[in-house]
Amino acid sequence: MLKIASHRVGIAQGSLVLFSDFQDGGVMWTGEGPRELRRIVTFREPFRETPAVQVSLSMWDIDQKHNGRMDISADMVTSEGFVIVFRTWGDTRVARVRADWMAIGGVGHEDDWEVY
Repeated sequence: MLKIASHRVGIAQGSLVLFSDFQDGGVMWTGEGPRELRRIVTFREPFRETPAVQVSLSMWDIDQKHNGRMDISADMVTSEGFVIVFRTWGDTRVARVRADWMAIGGVGHEDDWEVY
């Protein structure tokens, strides 16, 4: 459980097209076997501590003739950002993917004191 040590909670969110491989014959559309794509997300403002991050698919365009297999997650989460990881495998053909994300965590304020 994330316990936020602040009475100020920040929520950052965004949407990102991860790829559109059908347009240029990219590996997610033409390849087979294990495939992985990573995209870096940087928060506009850093959190005080590492936030909780949720990633979800908001658009998934796949070939109807093959099984749809996918895994999406957040990796390397810090107070400044994280990495979205999309994976597929087997004979799945993915044309394009868009991911939405949300980060929730404690944030600072200009009135906060830093005691050294």
